[in-house]
Amino acid sequence: MNAPQTHAEAHVYQQQGFGTPLPVHGNIGLLIVDFVVGFADPSTFGGGNIAPAIARTVKALAHARAAGWPVAHSRIVYAEDGSDDNVFSLKVPGMATLTEDHPNSAIVPELTPAKGELVVRKTVPSAFFGTQLAPWLTQRAVQTLLVAGAVTSGCVRASVVDAMSYGFRPLVLSDCVGDRAIGPHDANLFDMQQKYAAVMPLADALVAIEQRVR
Repeated sequence: MNAPQTHAEAHVYQQQGFGTPLPVHGNIGLLIVDFVVGFADPSTFGGGNIAPAIARTVKALAHARAAGWPVAHSRIVYAEDGSDDNVFSLKVPGMATLTEDHPNSAIVPELTPAKGELVVRKTVPSAFFGTQLAPWLTQRAVQTLLVAGAVTSGCVRASVVDAMSYGFRPLVLSDCVGDRAIGPHDANLFDMQQKYAAVMPLADALVAIEQRVR
């Protein structure tokens, strides 16, 4: 099952050739974007469908580890002294509170990284921008990159666009990504499916992976 085709303009995309299927191919990796305590907490940056997305990602992570896939996580981490404040933290000032030792910046306990899994620290939406994520995935020969995380309309989308730009095939796990509002979540799943990525729930993704061309 793919992202819901809820937009009345969907036929325009189809007529113009958007939404071409992007089959799973080659080696698989998993990127978990910003599933940290602050984004799990509705009183901070959370809400919407983020909590169930975290619960589903626990299953995705367990499968990735059992299969031996490379796994990367990202966190938003700003300097304590404000020296790396930027336009993102200017637009959303609370982001600057996510410092290395602040509890809200910690990855949620149920997704605690294991030995050998990359943890990317970033101060912008994309997990790729200014980090070692792309070469790390390339060194491990990842071709299709499963993407989970928060939020769908922000850091997930930015990371998916950059993944595609670096030549990876993004596969957004639609039930493993969440947003504080469902409207932006649905709209961005639709748009990513049209332009940048495959989009499907975890169960369908695992079937597609089993049937992939290596």
